Amino acid sequence: MKGALIAVGVAVVLVGLWAISANNSLVKLDQGVKQSWSQVENVYQRRMDLIPNLVETVKGVANFEKETYAEVANARARATSININADLLNDPAKFQQFEQMQNQLGSSLGRLLVASERYPELKANQSFEGLQAELAGTENRISVERRRFNEAVGEYNVAVNSFPTRIMSGMLGFKEKPYFTATQGASEAPKVRF
Repeated sequence: MKGALIAVGVAVVLVGLWAISANNSLVKLDQGVKQSWSQVENVYQRRMDLIPNLVETVKGVANFEKETYAEVANARARATSININADLLNDPAKFQQFEQMQNQLGSSLGRLLVASERYPELKANQSFEGLQAELAGTENRISVERRRFNEAVGEYNVAVNSFPTRIMSGMLGFKEKPYFTATQGASEAPKVRF
């Protein structure tokens, strides 16, 4: 009888140690996702900060199409209307809405830059060139940080869904997190016409 009690006691201790280890591992991975997310927020904020300067430079140099920069301003306003924080990661619908707004903003910026090609005085303006280069660099940073975020989410989601950790993750409230996905239509090559 005494041996059976010792065996049960050892089993309880081992299960308890495994539960603590699983929890700590999930917390570490969750924090990695949040850290990656904060970098995504950081580069999106950099983009948001550049947009007003870019639009004002365009307005000041050229009698530019008002609807083009109005579209950029509206897209920026929509993109900032969603409260972005780590809680967004636990709501796939809000995450997808955030992603769509950012994609719309990127598309509007692209149209602004394409339309600016028709204005030689704007293309020759050093402020515009500098802002355009900074914006291009920021878009590259966004891509890099989104990739890193997806890697962190992938590692986290594997841990959350792997057996036997899946048992603990469900009890402790750790849920799968959404990935950034490609913009709809990104798999099709753009049509170029001359």
